[in-house]
Amino acid sequence: MGPVNWTGVLAAWIVAAALGAAFYGRRALPLKDRGRHVVAAVLLAVTAAMMGHMFARVGEASLAARPWLYAMMSGGLALAFAGPALFIAYLRRDLPLRAAWADYGFWVLAYLAMGGAFAVLA
Repeated sequence: MGPVNWTGVLAAWIVAAALGAAFYGRRALPLKDRGRHVVAAVLLAVTAAMMGHMFARVGEASLAARPWLYAMMSGGLALAFAGPALFIAYLRRDLPLRAAWADYGFWVLAYLAMGGAFAVLA
């Protein structure tokens, strides 16, 4: 396993957070509700760090030889793990599936953007 690209982790976190702000909108929140955004930011940072660990595990040589792995692996995580988890949660809570599709789409784009950040900074 190679070293984690911490610059890539930071860039991936910033890119995904910016996409989230654009997708969900940046609303002025009462002070009591801002904690939710802090929690979301921390969890997104954990996601970016784990993606960095995943790419480090694959190794720089493999990624350099197969650059499509950045999109394949990051997009695959969103399509096979994040998206289905969203749908399960929405179904169990009897929430509208239209919202699940919107969130699913966002997370696929966010994960692909994070993979792109790692690819650019490789």
